[in-house]
Amino acid sequence: MKLLRTNRNYRLLFSASSISNLGDGIAALAFPWLATLLSRDPFAIAMVAMAMRMPWFLFSLPIGVLTDRLDRRLLMVQADIFRTLLTLGIITLIFSVGPLPAENRDHLIWILAGAAFLMGSAEVFRDNAAQTMLPSVVSKDDLEAANGQMWSAEQIMGSFVGPPLAGVLIALWVPLPFSVNALTFALSAWALWCIRMTKTAPSTRRHFLTELSEGMRWMWQHKIILRFALMLGILNALTTMTMTVFVLFSQEILGLNAAAHGMLMTAGALGGVAGGILCPKIISRLGPQRSVLAALALFPIPALVIFFTSNVWIVAIALFAEMFAAILWNIVTVSYRQRFIPDALLGRVNSVYRFFGWGMMPVGAFAAGVIVDVAQPGLGRELSLRLLWGIAAAGNTLLFLYGTFRLKF
Repeated sequence: MKLLRTNRNYRLLFSASSISNLGDGIAALAFPWLATLLSRDPFAIAMVAMAMRMPWFLFSLPIGVLTDRLDRRLLMVQADIFRTLLTLGIITLIFSVGPLPAENRDHLIWILAGAAFLMGSAEVFRDNAAQTMLPSVVSKDDLEAANGQMWSAEQIMGSFVGPPLAGVLIALWVPLPFSVNALTFALSAWALWCIRMTKTAPSTRRHFLTELSEGMRWMWQHKIILRFALMLGILNALTTMTMTVFVLFSQEILGLNAAAHGMLMTAGALGGVAGGILCPKIISRLGPQRSVLAALALFPIPALVIFFTSNVWIVAIALFAEMFAAILWNIVTVSYRQRFIPDALLGRVNSVYRFFGWGMMPVGAFAAGVIVDVAQPGLGRELSLRLLWGIAAAGNTLLFLYGTFRLKF
């Protein structure tokens, strides 16, 4: 907590991240739940999830160049203002549509998907700038502690507080979670605006592709970071694949309503909070390499457990373990990148990293819709939904085997 007491800029960045992640946590439940009110088609719901993640594939690389060229703080402020206005637009849409018969709602899912795409585009700007900005706010020796605190806050606000709050707000009134969402993005923008940093001289601008190729070339020359990126891509694709239909799994197999579904998602948040507190100590004792392998060894277990169970409490424990492993992986790999990538290249290399690591998420969302759609006639609804967790368990097992032999650092 010393960083929060003594470093004003970090305190404001931490506050903005916490508030913004509360909005993200509310949206994480509100968007898919709103989608299920418009359609029960797994493919249509998957398209909403895919639309929100597609910008990571489309825009990560060019945004990396802009992050190194422009004021990173202002990029984050502008992204949060845009998300505020977009969320107000969604509220307007809900009011303007009103109650419609089920057969007249199908086209609205695509409007929601368009809004999700724009929201995801703003998120790409904000998140790449935020992760790139942190090393300018804290010293390199404090990166693990700062990342641990940021990840803990993200999980508390984004997964522990946000989803159950969204569930309660939806139960009260469907537009209410989006109203709170808009407020959180506005407050985040204000906190970021209050950060005061020494302005550095702008770098000499060259051709856009020349600057982009520098980041790609640096990544190619540093194989460990490249392997982290490729492995993260597979991890995120598998996780997105399961989480895309998790709202249907929760409703149809576990029998949960919006509030109960939100409470279930807090189990993952508890794992994230525990990870944020304990993982820096684990990394200090085991070392980065063994900590990453421990995370990879843990990833297949929650997916396999959920594949077999219909017990809400067991699913909650599995979500806890999955998020704990994710935080352990994230603290090691993010801190490693922030420590070794030169600041002048950090935005571009991070964008290349996220192109591989996050650009695979829309692939996972699309795969979820296709797999359930294709498997359902032969396997039935329940088994076709469960199948995704079986695939995730197998894929994560292969990643652990790969990491055992190829991650030496």
